[in-house]
Amino acid sequence: MADLYIGGEWVDARAGGRREIRCPADGSLVAEVAEATAEDTEAAIAAARRAFDTGPWPATPAAERGNLLLRTADLLDRDAEEFARAESLDTGKRLVESRYDMSDIAACLRYFGKLAGNEAGRVVDTGSADSFSRIVHEPVGVCGLITPWNYPLLQAVWKIAPALAAGNTFVLKPSELTPHTAILFMRLLAEAGLPGGVANLVLGAGPTAGAPLSKHPDVDLVSFTGGLATGRVIAANAAATVKKVALELGGKNPNVVFADADFETAVDYALTAVFLHSGQVCSAGARLIVQREWHDEFVDELVRRAERIRLGGPFDENAETGPLISAAHREKVERYVATAIEEGAVLRTGGKRPDDPALQDGFYYLPTILDNVQQGSTAVVEESFGPVLTVETFTDEDDAVRIANDTHYGLAGGVFTQDAARAQRVANRLRHGTVWINDYHPYLPQAEWGGYKQSGFGRELGPTGLAEYTEVKHIHQNLKPGPQHWFSG
Repeated sequence: MADLYIGGEWVDARAGGRREIRCPADGSLVAEVAEATAEDTEAAIAAARRAFDTGPWPATPAAERGNLLLRTADLLDRDAEEFARAESLDTGKRLVESRYDMSDIAACLRYFGKLAGNEAGRVVDTGSADSFSRIVHEPVGVCGLITPWNYPLLQAVWKIAPALAAGNTFVLKPSELTPHTAILFMRLLAEAGLPGGVANLVLGAGPTAGAPLSKHPDVDLVSFTGGLATGRVIAANAAATVKKVALELGGKNPNVVFADADFETAVDYALTAVFLHSGQVCSAGARLIVQREWHDEFVDELVRRAERIRLGGPFDENAETGPLISAAHREKVERYVATAIEEGAVLRTGGKRPDDPALQDGFYYLPTILDNVQQGSTAVVEESFGPVLTVETFTDEDDAVRIANDTHYGLAGGVFTQDAARAQRVANRLRHGTVWINDYHPYLPQAEWGGYKQSGFGRELGPTGLAEYTEVKHIHQNLKPGPQHWFSG
């Protein structure tokens, strides 16, 4: 079956390459899909370029573009169970989580569908009755969208929805590990009435299928969500043609717990913050920073409850979290934990693969808590992207802020306290793009999502999300043109 969507048609990879997709929960074969080459991606870029330069989509009224997104959301609701199952088979995550993801994706489509007609620009007062100036928003052009494996379709739609709402065309390159909901979504866009060539899909590895999206001169914007090292490569590639770049590169996110917080609430959210989806979340609260007088009692309770977390596959209704995405990723997490212990961290629980025979064919790793982690150590500096919580302590408010900001990332963080004034002070001082107070992980499509420092730049969502995919133009018109006689002669 053809799996690449180029110029409004489903086509095979030019070299005929195929990739096996296996479920991380048990290693079972999900399907084989096309493995695109750089030439395939260049063909997709050419299709997107034609569709932008000569096709109807950029000139389609914004309200009509928004209506297409709204129709797509309705179609996704209709097919939500099929999409959720496909997502769970690719990622190994629990089916209930994938169902939540589909709801969030539909909400994102509806948000940008309604926003599409509201970016009309503004009039500028020139101070003269003889001239007129206005600011307008126009589509950037061809967008290269590169998405990760942890939330495959959600991360894709975070990019696709504003790109389409603004009138752009695009080429999507999802993670080679999790392609199936991207394939299904292209079918929904076509069913909703999107003209051929506006949406294009290539599958395969980043160095081959993805590389042209950051290098090719016909791509005007590249948006990438993933690891810091790859993000640096993409930014460097894009610099050669001075593309617009939007990067979301993960985080080492602090969860600050003061000793006046509600104990049960803070414990519950601390567990969810780091162990949801086995820690494979960019905003995971992987750094617990707890006030010193609470440390022993708080960490003891975390350990007790972490040891009761049930692991299982996507369709195990008793499971509370699932596997890691691949054998290679699990080995990376294992190295991270081993290094932390070598550097003096105390392993309180986990730190190994489960013994349960029913889990041996999947890429499972026990929820892990590392105590006595020192500032500047590898465990604090590097992102494990797994079910690993590190524990640090602080003395007072200033100390908490200093420790929480001591990271080269700046994506997200949490603050738990019953002192409302303190909560606002600390949230204001944290150098992180999203800060939750007495909460962790809620997602709202209307809220901005981006990061400080090396977590990236650009905004995926919220009021500035659509502007990320538009060019802003100042148009000034002289209403009484004529000779100015600036020079004699």
